[in-house]
Amino acid sequence: MILKPLILVFIAFCGIVGSDSAGKILGEAGINSYVLTWLRFSMGAVFLLPFSGLKLSELRYLLSPLIILRAFLITGTIVCILTALETVDVADAFAAFFIGPVVSYFLAALFLNEKITMPRTILLFIGLIGVMLVVKPGGDMKIGMIFALASGCFYGSFMVVTRKIANDYRPKFLLLSHLILGTLILLPVGSNVPISLIGQAELLPLAVSAFGSLLGNYLLVIVSRTTPASLLSPLVYSQLIAAMLIGYFVFDTWPDMLAFIGLLIILASGVFSLIFYQKDKSSDTLGK
Repeated sequence: MILKPLILVFIAFCGIVGSDSAGKILGEAGINSYVLTWLRFSMGAVFLLPFSGLKLSELRYLLSPLIILRAFLITGTIVCILTALETVDVADAFAAFFIGPVVSYFLAALFLNEKITMPRTILLFIGLIGVMLVVKPGGDMKIGMIFALASGCFYGSFMVVTRKIANDYRPKFLLLSHLILGTLILLPVGSNVPISLIGQAELLPLAVSAFGSLLGNYLLVIVSRTTPASLLSPLVYSQLIAAMLIGYFVFDTWPDMLAFIGLLIILASGVFSLIFYQKDKSSDTLGK
């Protein structure tokens, strides 16, 4: 049943887009992306720890190579997208971020032996064309777009690693692991919190930034336990809807015509990818 993961993933990505949009507000207040990411991880870890059911015997898992790799990937994802949002509109940044599904799709085939089909491959590359319409590579390309593309590459890899180990650990442990390790990874540069920049007006976006990400990533871990990474990849496109709405209502921005066409192409690619996934799944079921 595809409806349940679709709903959960949409809620998850609304939380993540809301979290990053709150980070954009804080970035405009002068707090850099490393500090913001460190605050997000550390606040999330402190909040989740009492409810995580963490056992002393589980601490050794924090030294697992894939757990550490996953933490580095999500740290790179958030630092890069928050850096991108310092100079790029929300919808445009998340459109560039959608290099991630292409990365995830092929890495899942390579490392998880998930099925590659010609129709879905073509659709992913059509979606990539949409990304390029938004990114506008060339001399006029904004530096923020490069960070958004890098964020998508990190996140596509993160999704595959999460799928790889999702059934080996408890969901709350997986979430807590990247919060703890991310906090430690960024400790040298992130803990230099400019207290003078955090006033009453910054407390609400700071809370949204931390807990929106916490909710979103927890739901993604839950879904990853039962849903192939190749299906999760096109579901990532649901972020675009949230990004466009938040960009319009919170930041009063809207993509230009070329970027808007690119966004529509990306969304169409994601929708048809889901349709072909369902067809492939039905064919496999009938063939058994």
